[in-house]
Amino acid sequence: MCRFLVYKGKDEILLSKLILDPSHSILTQSYDCRLRLDARRPHNGDGFGVGYYTDPQLGPEPCIFTSTIPAWNCINLERLASKTTSSLIFAHVRATTEGTISDSNCHPFRYNSLMWMHNGNVGAWRYIKRRLVDNISDQWFLEVKGGTDSEWAFALFLDTMEKMGHHPSSPPPNGFEHKALRQAMLRTIARINKLITDIPEPHRSSKDLDTRSLLNFAVTDGHTVVCTRYVSSRTDEAASLYFSSGTKWVEYEGGHYRMERRDKGGDIVLVASEPLTFERDNWVTVPTNSVLTIHRQTVMIHPILDEYYNTSPSYVRSSGFAISKGLVDNETPNGEEEKASAAKEKADVKAAVDVSV
Repeated sequence: MCRFLVYKGKDEILLSKLILDPSHSILTQSYDCRLRLDARRPHNGDGFGVGYYTDPQLGPEPCIFTSTIPAWNCINLERLASKTTSSLIFAHVRATTEGTISDSNCHPFRYNSLMWMHNGNVGAWRYIKRRLVDNISDQWFLEVKGGTDSEWAFALFLDTMEKMGHHPSSPPPNGFEHKALRQAMLRTIARINKLITDIPEPHRSSKDLDTRSLLNFAVTDGHTVVCTRYVSSRTDEAASLYFSSGTKWVEYEGGHYRMERRDKGGDIVLVASEPLTFERDNWVTVPTNSVLTIHRQTVMIHPILDEYYNTSPSYVRSSGFAISKGLVDNETPNGEEEKASAAKEKADVKAAVDVSV
């Protein structure tokens, strides 16, 4: 499927230091994914997008550049990234599952100050799309320009925000409350799950019906970032997601970067489908079925407590479903990858001293 990257920092950074220069940058991931082993579609070459916030005097909306040209072959991306700085950046490379290859289907998507992207798929999409459309107001229906399940999920999120009393058309000067964004995200996931649960019985016996969703969403209002790592299953693993935080993003050798931590501060926070570096101790695995919030450079991780959450700390999920979608690694033999992954998740979260769980 896809790969995405989030940068939120106290200071602006040159886009190329994230998108182009690192040895395993998101541009590299568009043709050399280490954690996406899908022999059917080995590349994320169906377009890309970069979204970033500029000087507030220019307005609250992010600037977004998308193209259907593969990221590795776009000279304009190199020109833009080498001369543009921002303190909040979204980047996405696409491997299409729903919708045609077109600019309107490239992430990230935007409405006013809000920006959204997705890695994964909405389960049973062809069976719930019509009812999802019926569940949102005309305003958000008319905002959808493409044909992806990801953009329709964004429309559902906007509708949820409005129903909660936080109208996306009227963002507060300092952004929406981080709790409001997080709650809207959780309710959006719950609404998707409800639509799938309510699929009429005659369709539930269809051979092509797979009700499992992989919902790695990311949304920001220019102030707070909310990301999820989620699968609508009690037994399957979600698509991969990592974060890194520190005080400085440093190139110590040509193309090789690392996150330096000179104190407990989080001047820089990165969230990525795959680590941008091979400094494994720089990266923390986001636990399956959890929501990560970045607010004022503080990282908070909360479990998503619904019917698919497993309370047992020793429970090991199967990575088979995510592997079949090309969304996690499968290099460890004999099924040991699930045990290793679960153990690392628990150790990573315990060791992340600046994370509030």
